Amino acid sequence: MSLFDLKGRVALVTGGNGGIGLGMAQGLAAAGADIVIAGRNGAKSEAAAKELASHGVRTASVEVNVADETSAKAMVEKAVAAMGRLDILVNNAGINIRKRPEEYKMSEWRDVLSINLDGAFYCSYAAYPAMKASGGGKIINIGSMMSIFGAAFATPYSASKGGIVQMTKSLATAWATDNIQVNAVLPGWIDTELTQKAREQVDGLHNNVLQRTPTGRWGEPDDFAGVAVFLASKASDFVTGTAIPVDGGFSIQG
Repeated sequence: MSLFDLKGRVALVTGGNGGIGLGMAQGLAAAGADIVIAGRNGAKSEAAAKELASHGVRTASVEVNVADETSAKAMVEKAVAAMGRLDILVNNAGINIRKRPEEYKMSEWRDVLSINLDGAFYCSYAAYPAMKASGGGKIINIGSMMSIFGAAFATPYSASKGGIVQMTKSLATAWATDNIQVNAVLPGWIDTELTQKAREQVDGLHNNVLQRTPTGRWGEPDDFAGVAVFLASKASDFVTGTAIPVDGGFSIQG
């Protein structure tokens, strides 16, 4: 059996109907995992699930509001009911609201933290019993370069993504004896719907990213297929509590 073979495994990907989440789901499906796509837009999630079925794996979709504990629990229950088990959880759902700190409404601060950080915990909490029952599992949390750096226009987002890294370490420590590995991926500047808005809102962002990134380009969702397979497979059985930048070298450029 290949270290990277995911046949017989079931992956649940929140926010998996586009961008980085779909890029990861494509990698997992290509490695043989059955996929459940979860998101707020049911039609978009269903379309993504149908697209992923071209890999010859079972797919399903479910609507979820990750910021609601009850909805997150129901999502996991539906995924297990559809597929019979749960082995891999990708906590990808997230939002950003770009403003200077003094311009935020407190409701906006709360919305970003609720979806990005609370949501990742609610989904992990809900997935834990199913993974333990299966003898182990893999949780992949999506942080950000803002887990490392600060930005004047991303205060709640940076706080949430910094929290993701520390939550990852705590869950990894707590659940290691249950054979559940918990790791984080820190995307750099990736060409997605989220960052297309950023380029409209932040002057000079596009050229600044190109100048600082050693590879000289923005990332693509497909760049996350490989790291998803690694962190979801037996190849990473002794890797837990880590945060892996996938950023073309942005975070190491002096």
